Amino acid sequence: MPNTTTPLKGRLNDAFGRLWKLHWVMAACFLIIYLIGMVMARLPREVFFRGSLYNVHKSFGVLVLGLLLLRIFTLLQVMAKNYLKRSRRFTPQWIKTFSLHLVIYLLMLVVPISGIFLSNTGGHEIPFFFVTLPNWFEENRSVGALAHNLHFWLSYTLLALVALHMIEQRQFLRRTWKQIFKENT
Repeated sequence: MPNTTTPLKGRLNDAFGRLWKLHWVMAACFLIIYLIGMVMARLPREVFFRGSLYNVHKSFGVLVLGLLLLRIFTLLQVMAKNYLKRSRRFTPQWIKTFSLHLVIYLLMLVVPISGIFLSNTGGHEIPFFFVTLPNWFEENRSVGALAHNLHFWLSYTLLALVALHMIEQRQFLRRTWKQIFKENT
């Protein structure tokens, strides 16, 4: 059988492949964060594992921040290698897609920071799994409602934009999954 590489396989062997893998690892992390967040917010304070859920939620939030920094660095590598060499066509579709991605990246940065702000101003520490991180913000319970609303609404704005991103990318997703499953059979 001849050794032919598909376009997807070729793309996954370089910086684009790292970017693609980071994309899906972060997607899984965000899924975990949102599911835990929805459960923990509805639990009564008396439930014994509620604090553990908060700690896992916060740990994954910090993990996402680290992965995002790595992803931005990798994205800059991809852009330098592939996109700066050719002239960009500023079509309406390109502008729409670029704008959506820019806002998603911004919110992927701001949402975890707003969570850290919420915790720190409320007098709570930020665990990163088994390590407690130093506080980024001073305790100030008077901004608690603002911090909560900020984190809540930014989180759901990010979720809505991710849904829009998924709708926009459905053809690419379909083609990619078909290619992956075709290669594995």
